[in-house]
Amino acid sequence: MASTTDKSTLPVFQPLPYSLAKIREAIPPEFFVRNTALGCSYLARDLVIATFLCTVATYIRALPANVVLRGAAWVTYWYFQGLTFTGIWVIGHECGHGAFSPYSWVNDTIGYITHTVLWTPFFSWRISHHRHHMNHASMERDEVYVPKTRSILGLPSKQYEEEHGIDWDEYFGDTPIYTMFMLVRQQLLAFPAYLLFNVSGNPRYPKYTNHFRPSNSVLFHPSQRKAVIMSNIGIAAMVFAVSAASRMWGWWNVIAFYGIPWLCVTHWFIMITYLHHTDPTIPHFRGSSWSFARGAAATVDRPFLGWQGRFFLHDVAHYHVVHHFFPKMPFYHGFAATAHLRAFIGDHYKSSDKNIWLALWDSYNKCQFVEDEGEILFYRDKKGFAYVRAEEE
Repeated sequence: MASTTDKSTLPVFQPLPYSLAKIREAIPPEFFVRNTALGCSYLARDLVIATFLCTVATYIRALPANVVLRGAAWVTYWYFQGLTFTGIWVIGHECGHGAFSPYSWVNDTIGYITHTVLWTPFFSWRISHHRHHMNHASMERDEVYVPKTRSILGLPSKQYEEEHGIDWDEYFGDTPIYTMFMLVRQQLLAFPAYLLFNVSGNPRYPKYTNHFRPSNSVLFHPSQRKAVIMSNIGIAAMVFAVSAASRMWGWWNVIAFYGIPWLCVTHWFIMITYLHHTDPTIPHFRGSSWSFARGAAATVDRPFLGWQGRFFLHDVAHYHVVHHFFPKMPFYHGFAATAHLRAFIGDHYKSSDKNIWLALWDSYNKCQFVEDEGEILFYRDKKGFAYVRAEEE
């Protein structure tokens, strides 16, 4: 680790030199084949598990009236049902990319249902998520996880820092308790905040940008208006359905059986995507330094939750790099395809086996801002330290 004025000891980043076409040639063609029946079998498995867990949870009240015992039973249910719901959301994500099936009507139908029941406006989110993939790690055009710059945060200029120094605690001197509070807030609220208020979205967008405005929106082309309206209708139907369920079974039952597992989906989804795209060792690009392949390589694979991540989450965290290179590749080919990708691009492939909770804490503290100048950028932490430097620096 070195300060902003001592870069000689930092590892030097070398941009990916390969084109997307060359990388694709290194991946066997069978890994791009989409199998509708196989995709449906994974969805059916998830639905069976979700139904089983819900059924078992109905017997929790039959347990002895012991707060610890019943509490442990509910927490166990919430944990595994949250993972199962997240897996169902991942199936919808596959549909959004067209990776679930070669038939668009299958992708649209299953994606719309699975995402709507988990409070995601499927078509609206699919549009912005596609733009994220097409522009990932571009400071000008990416949709989400765009780093804040020194000037956006109101920090003194780089020249001022070099001449006078900066009291970094004045800007980032939060207590660990406050940092933990902000991290929990991110994990529970970041996805709804992104959909509703563009929080963590592209900072160049207008103030009231959101995923629910079908007209006069920077996110959507006029030709996509009907798709946005369909997404809104689905969310409105969910409001009606949850309200009706609360009247029928009581608000506590709805929260216990559905609401808290859904909050777990939000948590897991944000944690997974945040750790994919936020790390002090991955670059962001400006101008001509960016390419689709370089942006795709600017992600990190993580063995998220071990076997549980592979089984319940359909490898969404384990093999995210190859997904960014080839979004239409089905998740069940991720393991084998990643071996070929890694063999071809070598050290340009990034993965980390750091404990995910430690990684979350480290990334949240180390990834604070990037510079206002430069073509290839790396995060600086709360002390202004960088961990990698571009060759030009």
